[in-house]
Amino acid sequence: MKPENLVCMGTELVKIADFGLAREIRSRPPYTDYVSTRWYRAPEVLLHSTAYSAPIDLWAVGCIMAELYTFRPLFPGNSEIDQIFKICAILGTPDKRDWPEGYTLASNMNFKFPQFRRVPLSTLIPHATGDAINLMESMLAYNPSKRPTAQQSLRLV
Repeated sequence: MKPENLVCMGTELVKIADFGLAREIRSRPPYTDYVSTRWYRAPEVLLHSTAYSAPIDLWAVGCIMAELYTFRPLFPGNSEIDQIFKICAILGTPDKRDWPEGYTLASNMNFKFPQFRRVPLSTLIPHATGDAINLMESMLAYNPSKRPTAQQSLRLV
C-alpha cells in the first residue's frame, strides 16, 4: 500500500486501488519476500520474512498517515538496508525481547540492527493530535503481532 494507490472519495471514504500484489486471506506462507513499495514496507518484509500477513498493511497505513501530516515520506530509504536504517533512526533500535523474530530474521541475513534512540513522533509531526500520534505509533510497532488490526485502528480515530 502507498499513497498513490489510495483514492479519497469525500471526507469519509477511501478506496484502495491496484491490487497487483494482493493475496487471498486464506492463502498460506511462504510468500514472496518482495512486496510493497520500499518506503511503506514493514520491517519483517525488509528482513525477508515469508510469513507476513495483514499487519504489513497497517505498517504502511502508519507511514502514509505520517506523510499526510508532513507532506513527505517518514522513511525514505534508497535501498532495503537504508530503509531499515531510516526506520531505526526514528523508531529506535528494536528491543530483542519485544521482537525476537525480527532478530532471528536479521541474523539469517547476517544483519545487525543499527543502534539508535527513539525519536518521539510528536517532535517530527507536531501538528498531529495525541490520539493520531498514538495510532501511528501503534501501527509502527516493530512486532507485527503488536500492531492493531484495521478494525481496532478505526475505533481509535
